[in-house]
Amino acid sequence: MNEQFRNPSEAASHAERLDRLAEVAVRVGLGLKPGQEVVMTAPLEAVALARRITEHAYKAGASLVTTLFSDEQAALMRFRYGHEDTFDTASAWLYEGMATAFKNGAARLAIVGEDPSLLAQQDPEKVSRANRARSKAYMPALNLIAGFDTNWTIVSAATPAWAKAVFPNDPEDVAVAKLWNAIFAASRVDTPDPIGAWQEHNASLQARTRMLNAKSYAALHFRGPGTDLRVGLADGHEWNGGSTKAKNGVVCNANIPTEEVFTTPHKDRVDGTVTSTKPLSYQGTLIQDIQVRFEGGKIVESKARTGEAVLGKVLETDEGARRLGEVALVPNSSPISRSGLLFLNTLFDENASSHIALGQAYSKCIKDGGSMSEDELAARGANRSLIHIDWMIGSGQVDVDGITADGRAEPLMRGGEWVTE
Repeated sequence: MNEQFRNPSEAASHAERLDRLAEVAVRVGLGLKPGQEVVMTAPLEAVALARRITEHAYKAGASLVTTLFSDEQAALMRFRYGHEDTFDTASAWLYEGMATAFKNGAARLAIVGEDPSLLAQQDPEKVSRANRARSKAYMPALNLIAGFDTNWTIVSAATPAWAKAVFPNDPEDVAVAKLWNAIFAASRVDTPDPIGAWQEHNASLQARTRMLNAKSYAALHFRGPGTDLRVGLADGHEWNGGSTKAKNGVVCNANIPTEEVFTTPHKDRVDGTVTSTKPLSYQGTLIQDIQVRFEGGKIVESKARTGEAVLGKVLETDEGARRLGEVALVPNSSPISRSGLLFLNTLFDENASSHIALGQAYSKCIKDGGSMSEDELAARGANRSLIHIDWMIGSGQVDVDGITADGRAEPLMRGGEWVTE
């Protein structure tokens, strides 16, 4: 395991590093501007971090911070005791309110730390129905987030259930402490100057996006064990990475941490086979060893060693669920990969390896996409779906080529690492 994950700085206590993470969430993640409202969601176990973030938000000039707490045990009770005919119900009123807040300029902050296996023993049909209902209700708000109409960010908190999943052989308190140490290190709050470290990191990621945008590849070709996949890129695609400017003019980092550069595939130009290199934790179910085959952009065959029934239900969500909305490149030497940890949390595991995402595309990854209609975006190749689910396909055994418009292959990654230009 990487030393930075094993031994946190002795000079900084847990409380000090928690405070630094909260400051990074507000200043780097949200880039909060004075007078802006904040809508925050968090699990009950993350109340300490939520309070620190609230403090830093008000210090940064927030006009109001509204936090909505969730309880996984209450969610589990629904699947155990809820009536069969109720799983197509979602809190539309809540999501409509969130969409209204974002339209009116509120920033969005999510603290995540879910139990990776919370719903593993529950009926996949119920889980699928509940997820579909929630996705439909959340879509107006999700569109505003995916389109970067407002500034938003996601950070993590170490919760007991998640920590025990990552460190199953440790007592709960030890597991939680270890997971916090890993979160702090990956989020760059163990450095003497976290804000400066993020500025330097963002500059590095943006230099990579400038190179890729200058190349303007027509496709990417992934090759590795169980993988021979050609991902055509959307017409007029743009690469993004690190900080980005939302439509409201605020510069934010959507993910804390982040190691990726990403863009939009063409929904009809993905062909070949691909095998996941890390498990996918989705809505409380662990889906392992995913293998799929694409034809004409659509998944036509799929299987998984565990969670296959849930994967099948995901792919049935809508027409766009079998197509790609994102492709991202991450070096195998990223700090999260070097930690040697499987976080069982997409926010972290996607930043350990190159990945693809089923479902909704980001309009920001299309030139002038923010001003386009849904039909115009679709004409460029952007996918439309109720879902957006990242899963990992990169490793130290995976090579990536950029395919030029005239069909030439140029090496981008070898053995999971960027090729030096």
